[in-house]
Amino acid sequence: MEGKKMNLPRGPENLCFDKDEFMKPDFDVDHFVSDCRKRVQLEELREDLELYYKLLKTAMVELINKDYADFVNLSTNLSLKSCVSEGIQAVDDRMTKQEDIRRKKMCVLRLIHVIQSVEKIEKILHSQGSKELSSLEGNSPLLTGQVLERIATEFNQLQFHAVQSKGMPLLDKVRPRIAGITAMLQQSLEGLLLEGLQTSNVDIIRHCLRTYATIDKTRDAEALVGQVLVKPYIDEVIVEQYVQSHPNGLQAMYNRLLEFVPHHCRLLREVTGGAISSEKADIVPGYDFLVNSVWPEIVRGLEEKLPSLFNPGNPDVFHEKYTTSMDFVRKFERQCGSQASVKRLRSHPSYQSFNNKWNLPVYFQIRFREIAGAFEEALSDTLEEAPAGSSYCLLATHMVWMSLLKCWSDQMFLPLLAHRLWKLSLQILARYSVFIGEVSVRPISCENMKESKKSVPVGRRESSVSLSPGEDQGNGSSPESQTLPSISSTQLVYVAADLDKLQDQIPDILEMIKPKLEMIGFKNVSCIAGALEDSKTSLSACVPTLNNRIIQDLSESSFAYLKSALEVPRLYRRTNKEVPTKASPYVDSALKPFYRLQNEYKDILKQPMIHQWLEGALSESTQKYYETVSDVLSSVKKMEESLKRLKQARRNVTSNPVGTNGGMSDDNKIRLQLALDVEYFGEQIRKMGLETSSIKSFSALTELVLTAKDQATAEQS
Repeated sequence: MEGKKMNLPRGPENLCFDKDEFMKPDFDVDHFVSDCRKRVQLEELREDLELYYKLLKTAMVELINKDYADFVNLSTNLSLKSCVSEGIQAVDDRMTKQEDIRRKKMCVLRLIHVIQSVEKIEKILHSQGSKELSSLEGNSPLLTGQVLERIATEFNQLQFHAVQSKGMPLLDKVRPRIAGITAMLQQSLEGLLLEGLQTSNVDIIRHCLRTYATIDKTRDAEALVGQVLVKPYIDEVIVEQYVQSHPNGLQAMYNRLLEFVPHHCRLLREVTGGAISSEKADIVPGYDFLVNSVWPEIVRGLEEKLPSLFNPGNPDVFHEKYTTSMDFVRKFERQCGSQASVKRLRSHPSYQSFNNKWNLPVYFQIRFREIAGAFEEALSDTLEEAPAGSSYCLLATHMVWMSLLKCWSDQMFLPLLAHRLWKLSLQILARYSVFIGEVSVRPISCENMKESKKSVPVGRRESSVSLSPGEDQGNGSSPESQTLPSISSTQLVYVAADLDKLQDQIPDILEMIKPKLEMIGFKNVSCIAGALEDSKTSLSACVPTLNNRIIQDLSESSFAYLKSALEVPRLYRRTNKEVPTKASPYVDSALKPFYRLQNEYKDILKQPMIHQWLEGALSESTQKYYETVSDVLSSVKKMEESLKRLKQARRNVTSNPVGTNGGMSDDNKIRLQLALDVEYFGEQIRKMGLETSSIKSFSALTELVLTAKDQATAEQS
């Protein structure tokens, strides 16, 4: 395009604009004028434009004079084109008339063919009727079949020309004769086919089916077989009373239905190529009696004579009937003989109608209520123990696993419900995760497991969950009705143990689901594994809160005894007790919760989990113990200093803080007792299999009491 750009004539050098501006694709008059006004006045711009306009007119005249011959030829060429167009139009009009004549001629020829075919068929029928009367039915069935094939061939041509001549007045006059021929032909074919089936004459059946195919009436032949051959057998076999009164009655009925094809359809399958033994040279193609004759009648019989088959009211019975019926369908498909026949069967309306009769959504809803109802009932406030033999501690977790097993069990699973059952499995895990989150924030009671089981439930969970601030306004509920139910220490441990075990069994769920998904051709196992991993992550999110609650409970239980260190000064001050040689009894009491955790729950908890709880609880209780001991020693030191000042103030009175035996002072006995208590506390920690270095504040506590012990020993010596 750049090479064909028009060159404008040059103007004077003093023009206030550039001539090439006019040739730019984005030329804009307003922009051009405003740009020129920056350099000159509008009067000067107008003068320059008028000057350049004159130059352009002169250049255009010169260009026309230069190419004058071409301009003249252009006018001549336009005149010639007009003449040629008129000639072409005349030719087109004539060809259109000829085409119209040709079409009318073809219509006449088709009508002639229709009349000739009708007369020829009527002549054959008249001739055949005369022969039958003269020979007193001496004709063989084969000859009748051959005559019908001749008539069918001519009838096929008749039908073709009649369709092409649709709407012609003459055809309407001939149509009654065509209808009579059609009725006679169909009646003869039906009688011949029935005769062939009753006498098992393969040649008659072959000629008859070939004739049906010639006149494009294969579906009529299949419908006739369905009504005459299949329907009586189906009505005899499908009896609701027999199915309901006999054990395995449904299976026995299906077995008899499967026997129909090999026993009663053998000849038809041989002729049409549906049997393995069929010879290709003698096959009559275009028929599928199993799909178009047998199967629709089976479905009709089941829907009309056995309506209770599809009733989903009893899910166990429904599941058994459905699986038995689908097994029958698979066996029937194997009788079809080819993949193409199976595809035709599956796309048949009666096949889809049969599948739609099974109300799988209702069946799933019933199963959903069974599983969800039992599961929600297990999520009670009392946290009942799991039944004997369960691998879990609590009934709630036991029901989680049992619900998942039931979803994918052979007694409940159906391939078409795999997506719904998978969703239900994820919902069960999510619901349990929410339940654990609710349990982990319950207040811890002082009752043990046995006592808590005897207690009356606080109420269903729905009434115990506190409302949000927006919902709480104006509802008039008392604080007592919103109080969360309590949980015992043992139940809290059980929850943690179950949660840990359930997380370990998440991979087992995938292995349980895999075979079921393979049944429906689902291969994206990584997607399923990822969803289960997300569920496991959701469960894992509850672990820190549970751990903190258990650690806090252990710590508080232990420190409830460790704070008895505050009573040590009262035991030794002015009591003349002997110098302490062993730890105080409160230390053993403080260690009992830890020993109980190690001994009673070792079979249901992993050792790393127990160690984690022990370290956390001991660290918290030791920190508080350190503060308590530090306060006691500070108090002892203040008392000791106060007595010294009192002694100095009363120089004439002897004030001896030591016992009557003249030995160690009461303050040093207190220091020594605390040192013995801490030393024994550390020994017991090590006996639990823990390192005191991993217990926070223990080194500071040890250093604190050793300093006090050294002071007591130094003063004694």
